[in-house]
Amino acid sequence: MDLKRICRHLVMTHWQVRRTFVPSTLRAIETAITRSEKTHAGQIRVAVEGALPSGALLRGQTASERAVEVFSLLRVWDTEHNNGVLIYVLLADRAVEIVADRGIHTKVGTQEWAKVCHSMEVIFGQGRYLEGMEAGIRAVTDCLAKHFPAVDGELLGDLPDSPVLL
Repeated sequence: MDLKRICRHLVMTHWQVRRTFVPSTLRAIETAITRSEKTHAGQIRVAVEGALPSGALLRGQTASERAVEVFSLLRVWDTEHNNGVLIYVLLADRAVEIVADRGIHTKVGTQEWAKVCHSMEVIFGQGRYLEGMEAGIRAVTDCLAKHFPAVDGELLGDLPDSPVLL
């Protein structure tokens, strides 16, 4: 049991999440996703969580495991072409995870997603959360546009563009 990790999660409040991701930042993220989805047939969701629920924390759930759980909870897998992508941020662990549905994951792969996550974590580490999120959305957009280009006249919009604060 990692006591430092438990302490970080216990002291992280929803207020701190809201201070980091203020309404104007959330609107900018939503705008970036909306703009992105005009260039490809994929779907992007963003979820930000301050800390793990206490049961998950005590079980030792990792940020990666929680991201998969959130992917399911937000139904990111429920897209017509199996090309939904979740960008998940766990502030207490300073972790970014990307979970991609099988349609896009088989074309992009774990290493590319890991590079995007690392790049976002570096920018977040400088306290630049909006810039980090926008960089991550651009990188995911590039992957989706390459493998699932937009179809003329077709706006899928399967998933909401607004980020979720958990």
